Amino acid sequence: MDLRNAARQVRDNAYAPYSNFKVGAALRSGDGRLHVGCNVENVAYPEGTCAEAGAIAAMIAAGAQDIVAVYVIADSPDPVPPCGGCRQKLAEFGAQDVPVTLANLHGAERETTIGSLLPGAFGAGHMDRS
Repeated sequence: MDLRNAARQVRDNAYAPYSNFKVGAALRSGDGRLHVGCNVENVAYPEGTCAEAGAIAAMIAAGAQDIVAVYVIADSPDPVPPCGGCRQKLAEFGAQDVPVTLANLHGAERETTIGSLLPGAFGAGHMDRS
């Protein structure tokens, strides 16, 4: 299955009773496996989980740690980008040049990269005190 279809399918499983804004995300890890996630809302809004974070958690749970491609889809007028927190999460596991496709249900897609989504990302190198 390709990233587009996987993200579209998992979006249908999103739990979004408050916003009714369902998002699906699919990513491919370096070992070629596909990992998916959907947003999961909570009545206490800050306690929800984004689709991208769910896909990353699924990847980690499956034993992979490197993202080589990402696809995010929602029913929005324009292709939907990840929130700021998810941009940082993507940067934790993917190189700056990893392709990210942003999409909507109407067929619009926009190609970008993790680095373009989060220029100057905080990384492990910033923690080096030697």
